[in-house]
Amino acid sequence: MTHDLVAALGPLLTAEASAEAQAAGSEPADLEQAVWLRLLERLAAGGPPADPQGWLRGAVRAEARRGRRATRRERPYGAEPADDARPGPEQLALTAARHRALREAVSGLPGRCPRLLAALLSPEDPTYREIAGELGISQGSLGPERSRCLGCLRRVLAPEVAARGARG
Repeated sequence: MTHDLVAALGPLLTAEASAEAQAAGSEPADLEQAVWLRLLERLAAGGPPADPQGWLRGAVRAEARRGRRATRRERPYGAEPADDARPGPEQLALTAARHRALREAVSGLPGRCPRLLAALLSPEDPTYREIAGELGISQGSLGPERSRCLGCLRRVLAPEVAARGARG
């Protein structure tokens, strides 16, 4: 019986959905699918409708109204959330953890290295002359000193970087 009902209502549903879909702002196939679902719910709840064609026309119009209401209420995103270039919470947490690990590694370096690297990484972006004055060393020795400090930092961070790569 259900198969006969579906076969009998199929062409009428296709025609009704095609007529109502554009005004509803939806695709005819989406409207058809919603009405078929309502029919299945109706059949499960209490059997077939007394006037299947009349019920089908009413169901198509009700789904079309529901679609128009949803279209009026919904506002599209300016951009897809996945396309948002801003980093998400996970990325912010990972970046903060990397910065924390770098600060800890720099603070554990010997001699003037922590102060020199902190000055080089400063957001104020001081010149070599300013850094040399702050540290009390000649401007010409900043390059070699920086190279030694970065070598030390590389050795300190190497086990951590190698351990991260091995897990991945």
